[in-house]
Amino acid sequence: MRIIGIDPGLRTMGWGVVEALGGSRLSFVASGICKSGEGALAQRLLALHDALAQIVERYAPAEAAVEETFVNKDARATLKLGQARGIAMLVPAKAGLKVSEYAPNTVKKTVVGVGHAEKRQVIHMVKLQLPAATPQSHDEADALAIAICHAHHAARHGQLANALQRAAG
Repeated sequence: MRIIGIDPGLRTMGWGVVEALGGSRLSFVASGICKSGEGALAQRLLALHDALAQIVERYAPAEAAVEETFVNKDARATLKLGQARGIAMLVPAKAGLKVSEYAPNTVKKTVVGVGHAEKRQVIHMVKLQLPAATPQSHDEADALAIAICHAHHAARHGQLANALQRAAG
């Protein structure tokens, strides 16, 4: 089962695609970032939408996982992040994918083993679990971590086995 993990951001949206091969076996497919550029908010959101839609079409994931937004002291920044997160959820949903959401601490606990892990620890564990991956940014590494988290949670809940059976026959 192919999974896309998405780390929402208004300036930079990270994405990572992994193939869940059964059990805890994962294979790196691709990863990168979408940049929104400068200008009006609507145009920046459109740029993120179009870039992410191309990625979903190109890599044809079966499911998507998106990191939940954390609320910080700057309400305006939180609102803008929420709008980017809306794009991160809309694009895969529009493509017919099931979209799951994970809190940042859940992602870190699943990938690193500690819910309050540092960015460098997340990158290190992503590279260990996906040796072919060479994330160039925290956004890209976080997106891969989100995909890994979803693969592990789906496997735990039997969703992966069901999806692999559907794909096989």
